[in-house]
Amino acid sequence: MRVMCAMSGGVDSSVAAAMLLEQGHDVTGVTLKLWGGESDSGCCSVSDVEDARRVAQQLGIAHHVFNFGEDFDRDVVDVYVAEHAAARTPNPCIECNRSIKFARLLERMRALGFDGLATGHHAQVMTDAAGRLRVGRGADAAKDQSYVLHMLDQSQLASTLFPVGSITKTEVRQRATALGLRTADKAESQEVCFIAGGSKGREVFLGERIGLTPASVVDRDGTELGRVAARELVTVGQRRGLGIAGSAEPRFVVDVDAANGRITVGPAEDLLANSTALGTVTWSADPLAEGTPVLVQTSAHGRPPSAVFSDDSIRWDEPRPRVAPGQSVVLYDLTNHYVLGGASAA
Repeated sequence: MRVMCAMSGGVDSSVAAAMLLEQGHDVTGVTLKLWGGESDSGCCSVSDVEDARRVAQQLGIAHHVFNFGEDFDRDVVDVYVAEHAAARTPNPCIECNRSIKFARLLERMRALGFDGLATGHHAQVMTDAAGRLRVGRGADAAKDQSYVLHMLDQSQLASTLFPVGSITKTEVRQRATALGLRTADKAESQEVCFIAGGSKGREVFLGERIGLTPASVVDRDGTELGRVAARELVTVGQRRGLGIAGSAEPRFVVDVDAANGRITVGPAEDLLANSTALGTVTWSADPLAEGTPVLVQTSAHGRPPSAVFSDDSIRWDEPRPRVAPGQSVVLYDLTNHYVLGGASAA
């Protein structure tokens, strides 16, 4: 099988390529050049491209670099900025997977005559009882990345391989060390790849593109408690950095009113909700029937609570903290093994 392996310059994709070779596949490594701005850091930076090239050389496979910079600017960076401007909470890694790695790159893979696309994600392609393909959780629960891959459909899953999804991160590093790969001890990238590190990175990035808008901070009665310099940096559920003090109990952001420049705060119980409205749901196979019980994840990790899917919303079995608008809500089957679909909180 001719496989295109997306190599980010990290240890996971390096070992993914090595495992494919061990399995007898004809492997070609590709690295995406996505961001060339001043904040060139994180995955797919210049140094990562070089690491990927050197690992491919170590493995004896061809390596190519694809420049998808224009696509990345339009489909990831611009969306990220627009979401902040609209008082929503974006997840650029999910948008990059959706628009770049499993749309643009899959398109390129097929055009070049490859049979499959592999990545270093900690996830698995599974088949459910009805024979439908699903994004399954990775074997290493602490590194599972099924949440950020929830948008993959049947056609995409049929062409996708996740070689390291069946092993733990510890095993990944052990394999890399045994093979002498230069990425064996490389630290993981934790930051948004197009924003420089440091406490002011996001503030500077957004300030240069849309400007930052002051806002008042009020309690549920409308009494002003303070002000923030940038409501674009505030999200539902936030506690710190609100410029208020003196309360006997912690106060959290329960609403961001972008139009009126007002941020409402309240005690933790004010965050609780019985349901979460969803935007357009992307299903991995058929849409769920009304009233289907599911497990729901609203962040990359953590134990998913139970709920019922109903009329493009989630009804929680027990009240849950509000999900910030724009945040991904991913539905899993009751065994907690695979993804059923996902959407952004409305």
